Amino acid sequence: MGGPVPFTPFLFPMTTPSLRFGIHDFLNARPLLVPLKEKASEAGFQIVTDTPSALADRLKSGDVDLAMIPSVEYFKSADSYRLVPDVCIASRGQVGTVLLLAKKPLAEITSVAVDVRSRTSVALLKILFPFSSDTKIHPVAPDLESMLAEHAAAMIIGDRALTLGDPGPGITVYDLSEEWFRQTGKTFVHAVVAVRQGINLDRARQDFIQQAKQEGRKRIKEIVRAHTELARVDTNVLEDYLENKIRYDLKADEMAGLTHFSHLCHEHGIIPEKISLQLI
Repeated sequence: MGGPVPFTPFLFPMTTPSLRFGIHDFLNARPLLVPLKEKASEAGFQIVTDTPSALADRLKSGDVDLAMIPSVEYFKSADSYRLVPDVCIASRGQVGTVLLLAKKPLAEITSVAVDVRSRTSVALLKILFPFSSDTKIHPVAPDLESMLAEHAAAMIIGDRALTLGDPGPGITVYDLSEEWFRQTGKTFVHAVVAVRQGINLDRARQDFIQQAKQEGRKRIKEIVRAHTELARVDTNVLEDYLENKIRYDLKADEMAGLTHFSHLCHEHGIIPEKISLQLI
């Protein structure tokens, strides 16, 4: 008595079609991904993992029914999508997994290599920093040594950023989430869960996603230990990252930050028109 409530999925009749749910497998998504994968079939989901940018393309093409996608990709197709309430990946201040490494002062940079797997971070880069109008952005594979060998700056995201050591003399490191908060005072929403038009994400499935999110938060230590891709990183650092730096609720602060980001994307020509956020 008085112990934690067990994670019990909602059971769906066999005749109910499964929904294809895309989600990336970076560490920051795993508190949601792990419980979802364990009970997906019983809850009426088929889990599909891919990179954030690939998931955005697959949602747009109809290859998945709902997906965790970069927030800027939601803005670009806002008329065709609806947001799943109260779930996202966000941060407020320093996060450590969206980093710009620069060899020169920002105003002198004319070429930036960016991780090909993300798009929100690229939009944020253009908004936050005073690059010259002729600065070129080059999406490439995330290998820091080759990125900096060929370009004046490089942007690294996700798990790879957590493995970076001392970048060495002459390299300035900017945390984009920290810089966003310094400039705006708002929470930054990196990714949202969007559903295509015509897909019925019923109340039971919505509740299941919330239940999975809460379950994952209780299992941070286990999730960190199981994420062997980051076995070389101090587990205390990884636990602190998931418990204190990443925010999973899409509430008032996150909605305000997401709205502000959409307005800035419009002002900078990243999206063609202003949008309004639409929840299911």
